[in-house]
Order: sequence, then structure tokens, then C-alpha cells
Amino acid sequence: MSQEQSRDHQDSPVGAFFSSWRGWFMAAMLIAGIVIAVLHWGDVKRFGTLLTEAKPLWLLLAVLLQFATYVGLAAQWWLTLRRGRTPEEGGDLLRLTFAKHFADQVIPTAGMSGNVLLVDRLVSLGVPRENAVAALLLQIIAYYLSYALGALWVLVVLWWKSRMSWLLTAAVLVFLVVAAGVPWLTLWLHRRGQEKIPRWIAGWSKAKHFFELVGDAPSKLVRDPKLIAWLTALNLAVFVADAGTMQACVHALGVHAPLSAGYVAFMFASIAVILGPIPMGLGSFEAVSIAMLRLFGVPFEAALSATLLFRGFTLWLPLVPGGILLRHELKPATAK
Repeated sequence: MSQEQSRDHQDSPVGAFFSSWRGWFMAAMLIAGIVIAVLHWGDVKRFGTLLTEAKPLWLLLAVLLQFATYVGLAAQWWLTLRRGRTPEEGGDLLRLTFAKHFADQVIPTAGMSGNVLLVDRLVSLGVPRENAVAALLLQIIAYYLSYALGALWVLVVLWWKSRMSWLLTAAVLVFLVVAAGVPWLTLWLHRRGQEKIPRWIAGWSKAKHFFELVGDAPSKLVRDPKLIAWLTALNLAVFVADAGTMQACVHALGVHAPLSAGYVAFMFASIAVILGPIPMGLGSFEAVSIAMLRLFGVPFEAALSATLLFRGFTLWLPLVPGGILLRHELKPATAK
């Protein structure tokens, strides 16, 4: 990033906000990470114990599949920036995915902490602010569209396996309303941000800056159906890798289960996290995952252990590199 770009970024309202709050943001991240580690140290220890007892080849597969999820997310950002004629190095974007994971998990604010970090770091790398915001908006749109498609496939699997119930169907239908509503709301906010902001919003400076920030994203990117389709497909691949991780965790314990077991368990547990009010989905994810694995014939003890293994790979293990990379990502910015 050139000195002139850096100065312009610092002089802008958004840039000034990030510069003045970056130190506070990092401190809050680290403190929250320590608190979470202390409160859930028992889960971390249990994860470590399971690693020593499970089959190593299946554990290796789980690690590779989880790494693939971060590659898939970085690929979505790379594709968006490339379409916006501001390509970035894949390695930089991959490191940013781990840092964003740390921010999202230790301060659970519906992903807002990680979203703030994403836009800030892309701008610091030299990406125009409007393209950085477009990458964020498209990630949100693709995330929920792919979730909706994945949830619909869950209904197909449950029907095919004769495990359908009114309760499970109702949960999926409620989620589909949310999954369809979020992309619509995102596009609505983008359109409103490009139009004249209502007077009652314009009088509130923070809301005004938010709408202006969202409205700055180029329409040719945010509303590109071909790009959205590609990003949705990439995010579906991420979900498949996550479901494969769950399946690998089951097999790592020496338990055989149908391929649909890991997929349904992961999807329903994730839906519970999105619809539920519990930060990070701690408790609700485990309960729903165990229930779904039991539905497919996995013994309770194995279902519990597989779920804890999965949470270890997807939540606890990535926090270590995520925290280190977050500190690294914020260091250069503080020196400007």
C-alpha cells in the first residue's frame, strides 16, 4: 500500500475509526480468547485426549478437510477481488481467513468483529475500500444461499433415509426463511446505500457512515449473478468439507456410519447455531450433532466423542494460528 493510499485511508472516517480503535480491538480479542480458553478448558483437554485415542489417518484427513475450508473461503475473496480488477496474493488471503476465524469466535457478534477485520485488512493491503466491502457482501450472500441449498438437500436425505419428521422439517423451513432473508436484506442495504439516505438515518452519523460504506460497493460486483453462482458453489464445497470432517471424526473412533450421517449432523447443528441465541453455539451445536448422529445409528458415546473431535478441529485448534496471525495482521497497521 503506498504512502498516499495509506494517508487517504487514515483521513477517511472509516480509516480514522479503524486506526483509533485497532489497539482496543486487538486487546479485546486477546482477553476474550483467554476467557474462552479458561471457561472451556475441559473441552480442550477432552479434545487432546481423544486425539491420542483416535485413528491417526482419519485425523489427518480431518485436518486436510478443515484446511480446505479455509482455502475455499480465501478463494471466494480472491475471485471477487479478481473480478473487481484488484487481485491479491492467495497466501495473504489465506492467512486472513485464520485471523477472521479468531475474531469471529472470541467476540461472537454475528460475525461482525471478523467482518470489520476483513474490510480493514483488505484496505491495508491496497484493495479499494469499495471492493473490500463488495468481497464482504458477496461472502454473506453466497454463505446463506449455499446454506439454503444445503438445507434443502438435508430434507432430501432425510426423506430418502426414511428419517423425516415434522420437527426437523419445521426447523429447516424456518432456517430457509432466514437464509433467503439475509441475502435479500444485504442487497436492500446496498441499494439504499446508493440512493438518498432517509433523513432519520442521515441524522445518525454512525448509521450514515454504515450505509455509505455498503453503498460504495460496485453494483457490477455485488449484483453479478455469475459471480454469485461461483461463490455459492465454492461455499457449498466448504460445507461438504466440513461434513466430511464430521464423518472422518466418526470413523477415527472406529465407528462405521453412513455418509449421510456426518452431513446431516453438521448441517442441523449449524442451523441450530444460526437460529439459536447462544454465542459460538456452545452446547446447542453439540446437542443437535449428537442427536442427529444417534438418528443414524451412531452409539451415544461415539456420537459425543465425534462431536467433540469435530469442535476441536473446527473451533479450538484454529484459534492458535488465528490468534498469532491476527496479531501479525494488526501489527503493520499500528505502525502506520
